[in-house]
Amino acid sequence: MNRRNMLKLAALSAVPGTLGSLVARTAFAQGAPLQFACPVPMSGAFAANGKYADLGMKLVIEQYGKVLGEPLSYTVLDTEGKPATAVRRVQEVAQQKNVRYFAGGILSSEALAMGNEVEKDGGVFITTAGADEITGKDCNSATFRWSVPTFGAIDQTVRPLIQMLPKARRWYTITPQYVFGDGLLSAAKAVFQEKGIEHVGNSYHSLNEKEFSGYLTNAVAAKPDVLLILNFGSQSSDTLRQAVSFGMKNNCTILIAWASGLEQFQSLGADLCEGVYFGAQYWHGIDSPLNHDLVARSNAAFKENPNYSLAGSYICTKILLDGIVKAGSADPKKVVAALEGMKYAGLTGPEEVRKGDHQVIKNYYLLKGKAKNKMKNADDFADIVSSGQSFLPLDKTGCKLA
Repeated sequence: MNRRNMLKLAALSAVPGTLGSLVARTAFAQGAPLQFACPVPMSGAFAANGKYADLGMKLVIEQYGKVLGEPLSYTVLDTEGKPATAVRRVQEVAQQKNVRYFAGGILSSEALAMGNEVEKDGGVFITTAGADEITGKDCNSATFRWSVPTFGAIDQTVRPLIQMLPKARRWYTITPQYVFGDGLLSAAKAVFQEKGIEHVGNSYHSLNEKEFSGYLTNAVAAKPDVLLILNFGSQSSDTLRQAVSFGMKNNCTILIAWASGLEQFQSLGADLCEGVYFGAQYWHGIDSPLNHDLVARSNAAFKENPNYSLAGSYICTKILLDGIVKAGSADPKKVVAALEGMKYAGLTGPEEVRKGDHQVIKNYYLLKGKAKNKMKNADDFADIVSSGQSFLPLDKTGCKLA
């Protein structure tokens, strides 16, 4: 099954009345199911990420089948990537269907808004969004985060690349102007200052931007040694394509600090990715037992290796399910208590939910795109060149959980 067919399958599961909808929502129809929701963008600029997240939740829900003897079901909520829409969707299913378990929120702005709403409704929410505030000053007792925050993503990409390229002293940044982008930029500037790097310019853009030539013209004029791309998903792909067309890959090193993984490599192709560095929360080549299992399950179900959006949704939902099992109850308050401090075998190896801010402690990866003639198989686009864990200590996060 190719990427296009996978997206068609994912779209089916979000359309009421289709076979995909019936499978997702009524496969465990006997009894009163324990309901989950996957609030992600199913339309708009980040729809592809949302559709893969849908597949990730579907995969783990069907894998478990039942928890505590109760059947499981889930609903996909199209947030459209808009905080107000996301909150409205969460309110609707919480009030109408009594849904209390949510895994999603790809964009930081919608994740922050949904986390607050889920807390009001007495539920549990886990996300893969990156803004430091989620487990920082805007943390709450209902919200958990699997992904490394922006601070850690920059620390595990910009810092090692500076070490690898000691002569690359001039950096230019392209940044989406919302909480996620500002977090990445702020963290990058702190590393630049510490390491004596000259930040030769930054271009801000909106979440709806598709044309980056004007920003790249400014970048070229600044003559950077490194172009640091701080946007995400299709926007980072569009930025890279246009940067390559401007000849920047020949004149400087390019780093996408927060890549969307395999799906992005597949859409870009090996020639564009060769020699480019990518920061990644997840890569299907990670050597861990759970990841090997996920890769096998994804190939069996979809004839495709898992990408970040699928894997992130899978592990977030799995964490909630395992929390319910550990608590021996579907009472959200008991599940929150069970999740705090929970250690488990994760996709990136041993992972732990830090009690003080509900941040999962896990690895972040720096990848380097491979030449097409070096690829061992169709998805062998990159090598992991470094990995590690970078998190602010609890007393520096600003998180004050009640």
